[in-house]
Amino acid sequence: MDVGQDRRGSPASHQVARLTSGHWPARAQRLLEESFKLCVDGLHEPLRRCLGDFEQQLFAQAERARQHVQQQDFYGSRQRVLQDRTQFEQRFLVRLAAAFNALEEAHAAVPASSDAASKKSWQSLELLDPVEQELTMAVDQLGARGEARHSSVLYELGYRLAVLVGTPPLEGAKLPLGPHALSLAFHEASAELQLPPAHQLLLLQSFDQWLIQPLIPLYDNINAQLQADGILPQLRSIPIPRSITKRTGPRTAPTETEATVETAHTTSGAGSSSGSGGSIEVLESLRDLLAQQRANQGNLAGQLGGQLASPDELQSALGALQQHLAQVTGQASRELRSAQRLREELLIQLNLGKPSGAPHTQLTGEQGDTVELVAMLFEQLGQQLQQGGNAHNLLGDLQLPVLRMAVADKGFFEKREHPARKLLDTVTAAANDWLDGSDDESNRPLANKLEQLVARASQEPPSAGLYTTLLADIEHHLALLARKAQAAERRHVEAAQGRERLDQARHRAGELMAERFALAPPRGLLRALLDRAWSDVLALTLLRHGEDSEAFGKQLVITDQLLGRLPTGDRLQLQQNVENGLQQIGMHAEEAEQVAQRLLGTEKPDPPTDLPSATDLALRLKQHQRLGEQHSTQQPAPHPDPHPGSSAPPTESKHSAPHEAATAHPARTPEPSPRDRRIEKRLSELPFGSWFEFVDPVSGQLARRKLAWYSKMSGRCLLVSRRGQRGEEMSLSELAHQIAIGQACEVPVQREGLLDRAWRSLTGNLRQSASAHHPVPQEPGQR
Repeated sequence: MDVGQDRRGSPASHQVARLTSGHWPARAQRLLEESFKLCVDGLHEPLRRCLGDFEQQLFAQAERARQHVQQQDFYGSRQRVLQDRTQFEQRFLVRLAAAFNALEEAHAAVPASSDAASKKSWQSLELLDPVEQELTMAVDQLGARGEARHSSVLYELGYRLAVLVGTPPLEGAKLPLGPHALSLAFHEASAELQLPPAHQLLLLQSFDQWLIQPLIPLYDNINAQLQADGILPQLRSIPIPRSITKRTGPRTAPTETEATVETAHTTSGAGSSSGSGGSIEVLESLRDLLAQQRANQGNLAGQLGGQLASPDELQSALGALQQHLAQVTGQASRELRSAQRLREELLIQLNLGKPSGAPHTQLTGEQGDTVELVAMLFEQLGQQLQQGGNAHNLLGDLQLPVLRMAVADKGFFEKREHPARKLLDTVTAAANDWLDGSDDESNRPLANKLEQLVARASQEPPSAGLYTTLLADIEHHLALLARKAQAAERRHVEAAQGRERLDQARHRAGELMAERFALAPPRGLLRALLDRAWSDVLALTLLRHGEDSEAFGKQLVITDQLLGRLPTGDRLQLQQNVENGLQQIGMHAEEAEQVAQRLLGTEKPDPPTDLPSATDLALRLKQHQRLGEQHSTQQPAPHPDPHPGSSAPPTESKHSAPHEAATAHPARTPEPSPRDRRIEKRLSELPFGSWFEFVDPVSGQLARRKLAWYSKMSGRCLLVSRRGQRGEEMSLSELAHQIAIGQACEVPVQREGLLDRAWRSLTGNLRQSASAHHPVPQEPGQR
């Protein structure tokens, strides 16, 4: 079996490897090719997301790097990934096809004796490379975790492919579409990127998250195709179900099911390989906690009489209630979305239009508990939000569409990768992080996108396919926003770093000037020239070429000639050198010529030139814009803008920087307090990318800013918004003082997303409420 390239009917960016062979029977060949095509189609989008996630992680790590070399390594790896994405996918698919080739080799190979195999293995011994060993172990662990996670579907797939090719059941690395084979193909394809070992491990983590964990739908499709074609149609993998105790009433003490609830919502990929009983157990565990809570609160009312609502009736009632809530706004809308009011409104919708005396339709116990659990989850999510306005409104509009999905699919409560859960998490995080509650123009595109997404989720019937489509759409939009923010932030960081290097060059030029002024202080026009202009010439040359360069040495010779420390020599040549230097720092050619001629006395007698007086030229030099400063008719600020002419907006908009009024001119204490010094020391140890929250003392509005860069030499730091716009450039001591007086605080790193924290809070509240009246017995003497 060999591997070719199918270039017909597909764009160059999506060329895929295909299998061709004349050794298999026609039916086996067709099914193998169809299985491989399903694999190619199913892995294309996850592979794209994997590489995109890895590229964003590299950029984030580069921004947090404390050393220049580490930062350049991250940027270099990111650039290689961006340039090699299409070729990477091709290499991955070619190696995946090679795994199918190995099926034919295994079928045709003659088994070797154990002695011969042992002798061959001893002849191939070699010293281990620690780095290669670590990577090999990581790849093996990925495959092993994937095998354990998807064991049931892999069992069926291994038997069906083995029937096709006439071999024993395929498992482990011998299964061409299994996690072991996929991990090995991915690792071999990534080798040509020549990434550092730490970056390769980071890439493998992204591969595990985006490709290995969500493999079940792909395996289900391949199994279904083979089964429909008559390949072991009766084969079933029947997992042993976990024991579920029938709920006969409220319990009096917490049991192991409470741990099941927390594990399902905090462990990555928990329950993804469970059978159909998995999600039922988690939902039942949550319902048990709800029952205990009601019992402790004295709410033991049983199910009322009447017929129970069918799933279709409940979906129709939810749809009608959704239309009703769309017409209600403000406080009334929030009240209607509470658990109790939502249940009451649903019962009204279920019984609307029934004749008098007809039996009332009631929610089943599971339906009622699902409504209450989703309402509690959204309440916890609302408490996690940091911003007001748009984020809360969007969250409220998404509650009923998510409830309809949770009622239709119980996997919502267990599968962390469930499309509805991922969409809820993504939309909530986007509204919380990117929208600041104002009507600023920069918020409108994302706000409109989120509103369109919520509207579509409300209008169409709930399904996993719908939420998968919506999730891909919003993730693409957020990726574009993130790239723009990264580019804007990078421009500001580079400008701040350039300003820092210029200040250092200026400082060194000032030291060299001071050494010369101490011997013979100049006066008049010469002093103004050296102070206001020529020192910038020295700084610019030092910045471009370095202090030990020939160019900088020539500028120092010109300086000494102007001060009379060295003989002038050719005065016209010296005039030309002075003019060239002044023009390099932005002085007009005519003005530079006038200054040089008046200073050196080289004005031309024929025709006579009417030069400005030395006093006028000295005044002009004092008013001359210094290198790196922006011209302004207002009083200059203590820290001028370091990047004149930048296309990026210099500051955040008025709506998105409420703290600027408080921090634009912070109180400068002549002697920092001991607490200020401790805070400043802590700040100097923080990595780039740390977040801070500023409080406007007038309105109390909060604004988050990221510490994008700071200098250990000058203490100057750069704070940017989520969109990469410069909020404020201040010193670490000023930031420490703001923290000390309560005008700012560091935002702790959150290891969990908003939805995970909401699940944890929901489960914790239920457990606390369920055990409130049943304290755990203590040993004598314990307090």
